[in-house]
Amino acid sequence: MSAKICFMKIGAKGIMVYWHRVVLFLCLATFCSVAGADSIVFVNGDRLTGTIGQLVDGKLTFESELAGTLTINIANIATFSSDEAIDLHLEDGSILSEQVAASEPNHIAVGPGQRIEFRRIVSINPPPKAKPKWTGDISAGYTSTAGNTSTDAINFSGSMKKRTEKDRKTISGDFARGRQENPSTGKKTKTEDWWRTKAKYDYFFTKKMYGYLDGRYETDDIAQLDRRVILGTGAGYQWIESEAMNFSTEAGLAYMLEKYGNSTGSSDEISVQLGYNFDKKLGNGIEFIHDLTYYPSTKDFADYYLTSTAELRANFSKTMFTNLKAILNYDATPAQGQHSTDTKYIWGIGWSF
Repeated sequence: MSAKICFMKIGAKGIMVYWHRVVLFLCLATFCSVAGADSIVFVNGDRLTGTIGQLVDGKLTFESELAGTLTINIANIATFSSDEAIDLHLEDGSILSEQVAASEPNHIAVGPGQRIEFRRIVSINPPPKAKPKWTGDISAGYTSTAGNTSTDAINFSGSMKKRTEKDRKTISGDFARGRQENPSTGKKTKTEDWWRTKAKYDYFFTKKMYGYLDGRYETDDIAQLDRRVILGTGAGYQWIESEAMNFSTEAGLAYMLEKYGNSTGSSDEISVQLGYNFDKKLGNGIEFIHDLTYYPSTKDFADYYLTSTAELRANFSKTMFTNLKAILNYDATPAQGQHSTDTKYIWGIGWSF
């Protein structure tokens, strides 16, 4: 009987020791998890612990055990800290992978005595950049009349672009053809028959400054233009580049070859190349696109070629749009019997990808 009581006393003591150790372990684990947690101090003095996620476009994601996943405007944060290394991407292009400590308002401390102001931080733990890919659009239009007049016309347009951190490639093309039937003879004559294409390569030496190579080829049967070939090179400056608006200017030199289909013959020369590219989203799915390039001859600035395109595009879904495009070409020395100014209007329905 005494042996049984002794065994029970030993067992009870062992159980008590075991539970004391469990409780101590849980307390230590809880303390470590709190001590090792990231912390945010808000401008109103409140504090929140959890895990820092990502800071992109001034919005910080934060995982809190109590509040869940939060998205917090950096303007509402006084300072923050992290016992784990986080990736800080700064405005000068440098990247730090450090633990950070709380500091004065709108600052954090990194390393011994180094403070970083919030405005210098571009992003924190940013997601991997998407692999650059080709984007673009194609559009087409068709018009037809019957009765007193019989006409038909078709047009196609397309463009593609690929942008990386270091370069940009663009390819575009337009085509249109129209006919009208003579009511007396039934014979159809062409009212327009032209096409053009352009390819361009930009290499960025800095975030704004780039060098370019481009080439154009165009032909217009009605204007008696058998072909116009332009090869250009120069430098450009990207003043604005964003989802909402883009604007760049360029200057360089170009070689131009023009061959006409009548007795005008052909010519080739070196010219200056000046131009700009502009596009802007106007809201409600409306976008305006415009470019202009001016080629004055180095021998005689009065002899020049100018080409400009303006497009108004209305998106009625994520991939479908309708557009109206105007193309202006001005050749100071056109083919014999032709006008210097040639303006084309294109309407179509398009798909972007």
